[in-house]
Amino acid sequence: MSQARTLKSSASRKAVSSSSDVPPGYVADPNVGPMLRYEASLPRLPVPSLSSTAHKYLETVEPHLTREQFARTQRAVQAFVESAQGQELQKRLQARAADPNVKNWLADWWNETAYMAYRDPVVVFVSYFYVHMDDRTRPSQAKRAAQLLKAMLPFRYLVESGQLEPEKVRGAPLAMSSYEWLFHSCRYPTKPADTAKKFDPKTHNHVVFVRKNKFFKVPLADASGRELTAAELEEQIKKVISMAGEEKAAPVGALTAENRDTWTDARAALLAAAPSNAAALEEIESAIMVVCLDDTAPVTREQASWQCWVGDGRNRFFDKHQLIVFENGKSGFLGEHSCMDGTPTLRMNEFMLASLAHGKVDLGPALDASAASALPAPQELTFELDARTRSHISAAEAHFDALVAQHDMEVLHYEGYGKEYIKRHKASPDAWAQMVKQLAFQKMFGRPGVCYESAQTRKFQLGRTEVIRSASKESKAWAEAMLDPKQTDEQRAALFRKAVSRHLQYAAWAADGQGVDRHLFGLKKCLREGEPLPEIYQDKAYAKTSHWELSTSQLSSPYLDGWGYGEVVPDGYGLSYSIGDNYIRWTITSLKRRTAELKHYLAEAATETREMMERAAAAEAKKKEAAGDKAKL
Repeated sequence: MSQARTLKSSASRKAVSSSSDVPPGYVADPNVGPMLRYEASLPRLPVPSLSSTAHKYLETVEPHLTREQFARTQRAVQAFVESAQGQELQKRLQARAADPNVKNWLADWWNETAYMAYRDPVVVFVSYFYVHMDDRTRPSQAKRAAQLLKAMLPFRYLVESGQLEPEKVRGAPLAMSSYEWLFHSCRYPTKPADTAKKFDPKTHNHVVFVRKNKFFKVPLADASGRELTAAELEEQIKKVISMAGEEKAAPVGALTAENRDTWTDARAALLAAAPSNAAALEEIESAIMVVCLDDTAPVTREQASWQCWVGDGRNRFFDKHQLIVFENGKSGFLGEHSCMDGTPTLRMNEFMLASLAHGKVDLGPALDASAASALPAPQELTFELDARTRSHISAAEAHFDALVAQHDMEVLHYEGYGKEYIKRHKASPDAWAQMVKQLAFQKMFGRPGVCYESAQTRKFQLGRTEVIRSASKESKAWAEAMLDPKQTDEQRAALFRKAVSRHLQYAAWAADGQGVDRHLFGLKKCLREGEPLPEIYQDKAYAKTSHWELSTSQLSSPYLDGWGYGEVVPDGYGLSYSIGDNYIRWTITSLKRRTAELKHYLAEAATETREMMERAAAAEAKKKEAAGDKAKL
């Protein structure tokens, strides 16, 4: 199935506010901390009308169909809207949305279908990564890991104590309940769908490091409860590196990279191999986070991105969020996607990195040798492996290596312009970048790309995401005009403006819970056993226009030097992007489907769009000047 990509940084740093001023209708609950105080008064996710969804759906499928195909789709959609079955499914969905015991009609269905019941490996299909901007002081691996942890702990306190201020967009608070899964949580492989568990932070004040495939538990406070200083943590991490030695252990962590059913069976075998294995696993699963101390030193953006995304598949535990620190002091983050989307993890990473960059972290005093020597040594978490478990591990390694070998990645750090330039043209940077991508796809394949862009719906209770269907009739007309030598730049610019406006309208609908895809998904889920599948779902256009060959999402931060994820369909591309003041950066992943060519076309399209807009502006200015001269005469 197509795995939805759900990263969107529309709740930017500017949207986060400590102000208690909120629009009418939001009531602060005095019985909970600041983080969740508006949760109960957030609006419910709406159910769009059938006619509204039908109209938008037809608009979004038209650019991908021939006239004959579109006529068939129109008939199927009209029949569904007018049918007794369509009306009945809508009533069932509305009844579910109105149920006082259901906070969000979509949440449980979507979390299971898109995440927990998804059986393919989480890496490369679900997890997402961030590459941190380098610390210019070039710290050692141990120092960088220690400082990141010290910068994380205040954020962990704010989250676990409920003191974190809720994010807001235009003053309206967003759903914050998913923050529960940021620390001390783990995804568990089970059949037919995975589960997740949150551990008590009061009794699990430790992190787990993984080095040379070996796991080490390190408490973050001493026996008296005093939090370790950065210098003490650094010493503990040095001990971990020393204890791990040079010889690699059997990579138990590789099992977490398996198909979820396979990992379910392998985990049962691991637990059966020895009673002590359950305790070792729980120490990993209950940790604040896993910190991977890799024995590599990536330099280029592609190298760092690749290592943060997949690494070697062994020095990892993919069922948890992971910090990754390399031997040259570079670092990054790998997100476990099932229980939360990217905005909370972005906020955490930005908090850490900004705090360090601006000297706001209390690193503590210099190393006290006597206090450091009194700290207990890191505890290696060992596993007893029998022949069956070793066989599972060997198979996991082989499956991971084969899967990753099929992929490639390209990073385009385009420095021709960024959001400052785009705003001078009074255009949306996100919509501009989406149009560039459509032009690149048109140049490469001669048609519009079926595109998913993620919009967050966290303005609603338990909100997650909706799809912005980025390809439109307007974007198709503009991309074709860009490749038509008979068109003038003024005509192209006018078409570009229309395409940008259309994109912004659909993005607003999606954020308001008025998109197409989640509604159609919900109606289909309301079918009961034995009821026929409506023709709208059997029509080829439905499968074709939800086959996300371009899985796109924007996440922009001055503290990240890259981010990304995998493709969601075998013939598609993962296409994450960031828009800085003076650059646009795309990370492109695929099953070796001419990835470097798409990188080339993106750069070419970005430059051609800029040049076209400049020529059109110059022509317009010349016309105005000529008109002014005429007026003087």
